[in-house]
Amino acid sequence: MTDTNQVTDTNQASVEYCGEWYRLDPNTAFTVGRDADLDIDDNQYLHRHFLQITFSDGLWWLNNVGSRLSASMSDSAGGVQAWLAPGARLPIVFRLTTVVFTAGPTSYEFAVHTSLPPFIDTSTVPDGDGATTFGAIAFTSSQRLLILALAEPMLKRDGSGTSEIPSSAAAAERLGWAISRFNRKLDNVCDKLARSGVDGLRGGVGALATNRRARLVEYAVLSRIVTRDQLPLLDEPQAPGSSTPTDRNARL
Repeated sequence: MTDTNQVTDTNQASVEYCGEWYRLDPNTAFTVGRDADLDIDDNQYLHRHFLQITFSDGLWWLNNVGSRLSASMSDSAGGVQAWLAPGARLPIVFRLTTVVFTAGPTSYEFAVHTSLPPFIDTSTVPDGDGATTFGAIAFTSSQRLLILALAEPMLKRDGSGTSEIPSSAAAAERLGWAISRFNRKLDNVCDKLARSGVDGLRGGVGALATNRRARLVEYAVLSRIVTRDQLPLLDEPQAPGSSTPTDRNARL
């Protein structure tokens, strides 16, 4: 009888975080948290054991064993993304899987590498008119600037590691906007994504501050809605309170 937890040389897995590598053992759960195998950070908002990586039924799995925090998973191209809520688990099926999560004001990113994944990434095929189905949600210029301002620390970071999620006040100041304008546009962006099926952007009072900003940044960066090469847009001059024609048409 074949041991389903036996890993051959063709399906090994490793975790990379801040340049450090951890070889995974199929017979032992690998934990991520404040006091874990991957000791992320001494952050009071982070669970001692938040995530686990295990091997079962021929697959590596990412398990959320925390009670409050969620994590985002994405393939290397950003074409597939999943949200891992407390108590949930998902198979790790890509050669390179990026995992991002936020605890308090700080976001963390690590990568899981597998040597022979069960799913092979394929490039998006453009339609005949040059458009693609990926990234179909349309954003106005000001909406994209808002996302860039919130995602700037994560986009500037080299590789995996930590970054701070700006407060609404700090992001508004970065854009030269009044906080009321920033919050109105943040509501619009979150509503637009939530209507398109993105989880974690709506909720009660406790979910409307850092949590939704963090979730927005995680989704936008992993889905390539905003990229590092777009950051210079933040430094282009803008007339105070001005709107582009696209903005006006969107009635924001």
